Formats: sequence, C-alpha cells, structure tokens
Amino acid sequence: MFMLDFINLGSSFKKYFEVMPATTQAHREIAYRIRHRVYCEELGYEPIRADGMEHDEHDPHALHVLIRSVITGDFIGTVRLIRPHPEHMDEPLPLENACADTINRELVDPAKLPRDRIAEVSRLAVLPEYRRRKGEGHSPVTLSDRDFGTPTQPRFPFLTAGLYLGMIALAQSKRIDTLFTLTEPRLARHLGALGVRIRQIGGPIEHRGTRVPSSLHVQGVIDGLSFFVRPLYEVIQQDMAANRTASSLSQTDQL
Repeated sequence: MFMLDFINLGSSFKKYFEVMPATTQAHREIAYRIRHRVYCEELGYEPIRADGMEHDEHDPHALHVLIRSVITGDFIGTVRLIRPHPEHMDEPLPLENACADTINRELVDPAKLPRDRIAEVSRLAVLPEYRRRKGEGHSPVTLSDRDFGTPTQPRFPFLTAGLYLGMIALAQSKRIDTLFTLTEPRLARHLGALGVRIRQIGGPIEHRGTRVPSSLHVQGVIDGLSFFVRPLYEVIQQDMAANRTASSLSQTDQL
C-alpha cells in the first residue's frame, strides 16, 4: 500500500471494498454460504449442510453485514449481530449462557441492561482465499501485527476493519448501545490498533480455543476512532445507509 493510500483510508477502501447490510433473503443466504465455507467446510466447527448454508435459530432476528470486492463483485465476508428474541426478550444471548459463571457482573450485567439496546457479535467470517497467509488457516478471520505492515511499508487490514466498522455502523443505526462478543484474548490489542475499544468482562472459557467475554460501547467506539480511521468509518457508514435505502426501495417496488 502506498503511503497516500494509508493516509486516506476512506477513499482507499472505496477502491476495493463495499460494506452493506444483508436485509433481503437473497443477501442473507449469501452470508449463510460464506459462513458454510468457513465454519463448516474449512474449520469443521459446524456440520456440513446439504444446502451449503450455515444458519441457526438466531438468524431470523439477527442483523447481518456483508462485505464485497468492488473489483470482482464477489461477496467475501460477513458478520452478524444477534439480538434478543423479539417475542422472548428475557431469553439470554448465547454469550450470557456460555459465560454465565465467568462474567464479572460488577463490570456489566447484560441481564440488567435494556434488552432492546444490546446485541452479540457472532459468525465473523472472511473467505479463506482473502485472508489466508502462510502458517494460518485456523481462524474464521485474522488480525495480527503483520496486518499493519511496517513504518516504511504501512498497510491496513481493510477486510477486518470493514466488517467491524460496518457492524458498529449498523448497531448505531438500530440504536444498539452495547455489543458483547467472545474473542481471542489477543484480539483486544489488535482491535485497539483500529481504534475499536473492547473491554474484557469476565474470565476465559473454552470455546473453539480460549475465548474471553468482552463488551463494546457503540458510541464510545465511534467517539474514540483516531483521525486516521474516522474517514474510513464515515465511508462505511455512508455505504451502509445507501445500501439500506436501496434495499428498502427495491422491496417496495416488488410489493
């Protein structure tokens, strides 16, 4: 990446990627197929499905994000936000069940927060051909010090940043205040390099490796973005809003 591209992250991102909410059934099925490629076929975390789509009981009331290549037009990554079930708001989120004994409720108690203002980050996935480097391939998405290059040859992890910032933009638009996620312990430091502040809220559990429950305050993340990353967020926020409007108009035309 040229230094000028690194300085202008927003304009550079638009050359290569576009982020959008998956609001139609067709787009949600694309997200399910990406997840199947990664979680079922590649990593073996979930069983192979005959229809080639990985989905579960949370998807009907979840919010989904897609990222695609501007150059090829292919969709290459996805992430979802699981919201409490609209008809059973008191039902715990998956993280609340998995980490019931490890969450430090003096830091935060998800059960005491307004249920319509929380969500859980889940099923973050990027197709292997867009993320795999030598010696890697055991994670649905990668982020490491190498993704930022060196002082003389800087680079930026556009795919991972695009999905996380798209997720933040979607949460903001849906008036979600707090996001919960199970993360690798090292991820907090790497996300911090993007300006995404994440806080560990409990002890580790075993879930496809060591994971820790963490939380993100949506407005706090937005307010804390560095001046380098903020133009990138603004571009992604605009993409999300434009695609959401276009999708709404398309669905209206079909009525």
